Amino acid sequence: MSPINLAIVGVGKIVRDQHLPAVAKNSDYRLIAAASRHGTVNGIDNFKSIDEMLVAAPDIAAVSLCMPPQYRYEAAEKALSAGKHVFLEKPPGATLSEVADLEALADSKGLSLFASWHSRYAPAVEAAKTFLAGTTIRAMQVIWKEDVRHWHPNQEWIWQAGGLGVFDPGINALSIVTHILPRPAFITAATLEFPENRDAPIAASITFSDAKGLDLKADFDWRQTGKQSWDIVAQTEAGEMVLSEGGAKLSIDGKLVHDEPEQEYPMLYKRFAEIVKAGKSDVDLAPLRHVADAFMLGRRKFVEAFHD
Repeated sequence: MSPINLAIVGVGKIVRDQHLPAVAKNSDYRLIAAASRHGTVNGIDNFKSIDEMLVAAPDIAAVSLCMPPQYRYEAAEKALSAGKHVFLEKPPGATLSEVADLEALADSKGLSLFASWHSRYAPAVEAAKTFLAGTTIRAMQVIWKEDVRHWHPNQEWIWQAGGLGVFDPGINALSIVTHILPRPAFITAATLEFPENRDAPIAASITFSDAKGLDLKADFDWRQTGKQSWDIVAQTEAGEMVLSEGGAKLSIDGKLVHDEPEQEYPMLYKRFAEIVKAGKSDVDLAPLRHVADAFMLGRRKFVEAFHD
């Protein structure tokens, strides 16, 4: 099969750091175009809008959408309507309904839609899933705390309604948890902390359960400086499991049992090529559904103003 002619929309930090290197190393793709209001990619055709790009570059077969989630639906609808397969950066959209509409549109046109969750492809996630499948979980805690000034400096969109706030990184944890748990979980309580000058939360504390009464708690916070925390800790009948560094390392009772180099975005593009070739979609909305539930069920707590 000849390479997939790929275009990228929204050329920002995540594209330069992750998407471009991953695509460059994958022979399943030929990057032929990019569209972005400000960024450009050397060596290919660049456009200011997806509309201009879709008209000028009809050979595009697939589009990777990397703009903020509030603007993703419109771009995805245009790409699918033009007959292009679509890769959605996480989160796949600003609402569940719009992603469901995109999935239906892709299905009606025989196109592939990929809701990508990069943290699910962290090196130790599958090993954690296998470990939990073979034991009984007594309790689990998710600690996802980082410094927003380091990871999202001056990114106003992330504080706007639909930008998700602390759930932008927190949804990475939820994408792992929904993948490794042996049974679906649901939110029973939540507290979301909103800076008095922002429309999205800076922190969240969430309690989950499942059909068998699972004790699961998650703490997301954007105010942590120094060492960042991206850990999932489970107390089980087979010992304490610690999935650390965003899913990169797995320890059981303090012994490191899995530690491999990070390959999240190369694995995402491998998966996208697989579903394009197979003529199917991969749209799991469980992580985004938990975020929606937290906003719907959660108690709002206003905290001091946040300024970059």
